[in-house]
Order: sequence, then C-alpha cells, then structure tokens
Amino acid sequence: MTNPRVAELVELLQLERLEDNLFRGASRDIGTKYVFGGQVLGQALSAAQRTVDGTRAAHSLHAYFLRAGNIESPIVYSVERTRDGSSFSSRRVVAIQHGQTILNCAVSFQIDEPGMEHQSTMPDVPKPEDLAPAQPLPAEELAKLPVKMQRWLGLDGPFEFRYVWPRDELHPAKRPAWQHIWFRLVDRIDDGDELQRALLAYASDFHFIGTALLPHGVSYLTPDLHMASLDHALWFHRPFRVDDWLLYACDSPTAQGARGLVRGQLFNRDGVLVASTAQEGLIRLRRV
Repeated sequence: MTNPRVAELVELLQLERLEDNLFRGASRDIGTKYVFGGQVLGQALSAAQRTVDGTRAAHSLHAYFLRAGNIESPIVYSVERTRDGSSFSSRRVVAIQHGQTILNCAVSFQIDEPGMEHQSTMPDVPKPEDLAPAQPLPAEELAKLPVKMQRWLGLDGPFEFRYVWPRDELHPAKRPAWQHIWFRLVDRIDDGDELQRALLAYASDFHFIGTALLPHGVSYLTPDLHMASLDHALWFHRPFRVDDWLLYACDSPTAQGARGLVRGQLFNRDGVLVASTAQEGLIRLRRV
C-alpha cells in the first residue's frame, strides 16, 4: 500500500479504542459540507466488528442518519453487545459528536455455514478496462465552484470510478432512474475481510442517492438543491475485494414527499453478486 490517499482512508477506519465498547474515529474533509455519510457507516461497522470474534462476519447493516457530522471534530462510537447466539450476533452502534447522536446503526453477524444459493444476473455492461477514466471538469468551470466542491470533484481520491453512462453534472439531461458504475480502490491492500467490509460500507454511499435525480434533469451541483442521506442498509452476501473492480448497479424506483429511494447491487468482475444496498434520502429543490 503506497498510495497516501488509500493509507489515509485505511487509518480513518482503524478506530482508537477508548474502553471495551467505546471507540473514537477522526473525521476527514473530502469536500462535502458535513462529514461524508460513508465515513460514519464505515467507522460504525469497524467499531461493531471490533466487539465480535473472528468466527462471525457482518452480513447486514441498517443505519439512520440523525444529524449532520462536523468535519472538524472526532466521532465517538458506543457499541452495545445486544446478543451473542449460537449462530448470530447482534450489535447496536451509536455515533456521538458534541454530546449528540448523529447515527444509530444495527449490525448483524453470522458464523460461516452452507445453504441454498441463487443470485441475480449482473447487467450486461462493458468491462471497466473498456471504459474511459472519469474526466475532470474544465479548469474554467471548476474555478467557478466553491473550494470545498472543487475538492469533492477532484480525481485524486482513494477510489477510481468509471461510468458506463457518464453525465455532465453541470448540464444534466433527464434520463431513466438507473446507472452502472465500476469502482475500485486505487491501491492494493493486504488487510483482512473486516477492513474490506468497512471500505465497501464507505464506498457504497458514493453516487448512490444521486440516482434518484436522474429523471429530473438536476444534479448535486444544481443551485438550491439540498440533499441528505436519511438511512442506509447494506447486506454482505459473498467474499469480495474493494481493490479489484466492483460494479455498482443502482436504480431508483420512486421519489415523492421530498424523499427518494435508491437500491443497489454490487457485483465483482466475474458476475458474482457480493452485496446489496438500499437508501432513502432527502431531496429538496427550492426554485426561486
């Protein structure tokens, strides 16, 4: 692992243990106004995993975002060891900042055991090698945006994204409410499955709720648009690596009441369904 951005992200997900069930994580400014939701998800999962023995792996996570996080301050994660059964373990994680809860999260773990198997078929899309890398905005257009937004739009983050259908976020056209995105960590890591799951939880929040914007001809750069994640669910199905290409197949079946619902399936390059996601987000557009 030589890429400094990847090393920084891995360190971000390796929390400081304060007591048996209490952890502290730093916050990182990636250009968002508040703490990136994927960071809180990944850290909450990391905290829960630290309280379960290595024979049980996380298979599902259900979280509610209650308040926006402050980028300048660390976050404390309190883990409740709800239950340890013969096959499953359950953990409740509360993320706290400045004495207030910013996220509630439940994580379920299971021992490895065999069972019936089937899965959805991966969409028929080009391989990541056949797609062009994401292109930066023209310098003159980038200079018009706030400094924090310029950092968010930078291409030197820990993940590389390749879009099957690239979109001009400055001039978004209306299109169906689904998208396919290949992504991977830009450097190889040697750490185990727990870190892989935390990294996937982090990455699963990128570009997700934006799927609900596609039919409406707006983007996160549209003036007077306010977006926020309300909840996030994640199911781990099969082993994977985030330092190899994963396809994120997202769709939005509905938007109403200033909320949009999105669903996602994550496939490895061999077509194996490794994880599924769902999220509802706040979408308010105030036209002057």
